[in-house]
Amino acid sequence: MDTVQNNQRAHFEKFEKPQSEFTDKVMEIKRVSKKTKGGNQVSFTALVVSGDKKSRVGLGHARAKSVADAIAKAIKKAQKSLVSIPIVNGTISTAMTLKFKGAIIMLRPGKKGSGLIAGGPVRSVVELAGVQDIVSKIIGSKNKSVNVMATFKALQSLK
Repeated sequence: MDTVQNNQRAHFEKFEKPQSEFTDKVMEIKRVSKKTKGGNQVSFTALVVSGDKKSRVGLGHARAKSVADAIAKAIKKAQKSLVSIPIVNGTISTAMTLKFKGAIIMLRPGKKGSGLIAGGPVRSVVELAGVQDIVSKIIGSKNKSVNVMATFKALQSLK
């Protein structure tokens, strides 16, 4: 009996997806509709941040008819847009300020052991990038997707 169960288990393990090294976080899901001649077309957009917590992070934004499909597409895009961030002693290398659309993002290296002193959108992106100590401030926009994109651009421009 045991050998039969082991054989079945081995058979199913072949078809299981291997565990990904990346952690994905859904930042925002929006319901969007489009007026057409036939009526309203409803779809969903998803904004996803993906990172390995070892200095690589990616951002994906996708749209689909269902929420699950939108998230899957956004994860795929995030994995394709991965960038490496220079992390020195658990923090970023230099302080920087970046303006993107209506948001201004200020990022500064944190002292060792200070932790992530950052608001929601910035915190999620730098956490998935693998930064342990950082000080940040969001000025201007309260829009979550713009703040996430601004943070990603700021991390991209670090050398």
